[in-house]
Amino acid sequence: MLEQPPLSLYIHIPWCLRKCPYCDFNSHAATSQLPEQEYVSALCQDLDTDLSSLKLADFSGFHSVFIGGGTPSLFSARAYEQLLDHIRKKVGIERGAEITLEVNPGAAEAEKFRGYRQAGINRLSIGIQSFHTDYLAKLGRIHSGPEAEKAIELALAAGFDNFNLDLMHGLPGQSIEEGLEDLKKALSFGPTHLSWYQLTIEPNTEFYARPPPLPEDDLLAEMQDSGIELISEAGFRRYEVSAYSQPGYQSQHNLNYWLFGDYLGIGAGAHGKFSDPDTGLIKRTRKKRQPAHYLASELSRLAEVDPVLPEERTLEFLLNSLRLVEGFCVDEYEARTGLGFSHIAKQVESLCDRGLLTKKNDRVRTTARGFSMLNSLISEFIEQ
Repeated sequence: MLEQPPLSLYIHIPWCLRKCPYCDFNSHAATSQLPEQEYVSALCQDLDTDLSSLKLADFSGFHSVFIGGGTPSLFSARAYEQLLDHIRKKVGIERGAEITLEVNPGAAEAEKFRGYRQAGINRLSIGIQSFHTDYLAKLGRIHSGPEAEKAIELALAAGFDNFNLDLMHGLPGQSIEEGLEDLKKALSFGPTHLSWYQLTIEPNTEFYARPPPLPEDDLLAEMQDSGIELISEAGFRRYEVSAYSQPGYQSQHNLNYWLFGDYLGIGAGAHGKFSDPDTGLIKRTRKKRQPAHYLASELSRLAEVDPVLPEERTLEFLLNSLRLVEGFCVDEYEARTGLGFSHIAKQVESLCDRGLLTKKNDRVRTTARGFSMLNSLISEFIEQ
């Protein structure tokens, strides 16, 4: 039986000072003064339209709020104060909910950080990528190593005691020692969360058209193993393939994604997902991608609404839940997909026999060996 999962809110700010060559997100270089007030008004209208089409019985407010981009820190604190006030008045945010803002060091200002805290944002995700200025230049980032450090110091001074540092490894020409130096520097600032992941070349990016020389696989594997050991020694717990946190500081917003929870997506190109237990339907939405089209479309900012068919739900659920160290419970699979566990029981049993999964007390987890071949593991569920 399909149940109503927690409902989060994603807010997309589509502008950056410059498009990075590895980025495949919906981001657009800002060529003039940003239409901040116009865009905030559009976000409020977008939210109101989404809410009017949903059944939200006994709804106590959004489970979490995440403001991503693009570069959301290009907007003022006043913009987010206005937006969050509208959300609270319209539908509410759960007490103690995680409200995250993505911040790029190149757009970091002390006054803004204090204002963000006062506006109600209680968590930052800071896009460091590296503390080495040379590697930042190779990645097309507009900030330097010292500016990355300064941004973290500003966050701490503004009172943010819950923040994520976003860090890449496996950069063009990067040695193991340099990759670990980045990690040690990040850990020295006392973050509550680390997103530490290997640079990958995605389609529709500048790097895909002109790939940079990346480290060899053996070096990448050694860097990964040494980095995980270093992070663990610092008291962090790996809870997803590339996510690590101090105890109690896992990203609640991302956990909701990874366990096939629901979320509204507002803003240019934002995606959403919503489950309706009354009808047994799950739908995905996407808003108009181009900022100009999004702003001009007052009647409807929707670009796509598609059902998630029963035969698609297993794969969608497992694509993310099997990335989690704790995996998922049988009850979670059944409640979030509306399907019986018998639908995947044979595949799970086979993968357990091969040492890629474990199943104990109705909890399914990926083994260390399974993590190393996750794509192949998940492909076992494509043909049910």
